[in-house]
Amino acid sequence: MTALSLLAWTCFLAFVQMLVAASGATLQVGLPTLAGNRDGLPEITGWAGRARRAHANMLESLVLFAVLVLVAQVAGRANEMTALGAQLFFWGRLAYAVVYLVGIPWVRTGVWAVSLVGLILIFLQLV
Repeated sequence: MTALSLLAWTCFLAFVQMLVAASGATLQVGLPTLAGNRDGLPEITGWAGRARRAHANMLESLVLFAVLVLVAQVAGRANEMTALGAQLFFWGRLAYAVVYLVGIPWVRTGVWAVSLVGLILIFLQLV
């Protein structure tokens, strides 16, 4: 799969994470509370809180991934290594989302590191 394809799939993954986080929050505090202005919103805990944090972390990482993939494409530097980096990023982020939702701390850090290696591999093709 190309890095651009994986960028599209990563956006889809972020969308699914958003739906999971919103569903968890709705189950905890109810739709009327979430549809309001959210003043005094209680803390979302448990799996729903982990889903929200995993989604926020995905959005932070997605910006970096998108910039690197798009710069590699525009600069004509997309190659097998950028594709490998994108694969590591995508599969690492997918594993991260699942592992964080389930609540396995050290494994979560390990799969996050895999996605970080993916970003580094893409970056190294640009410098």
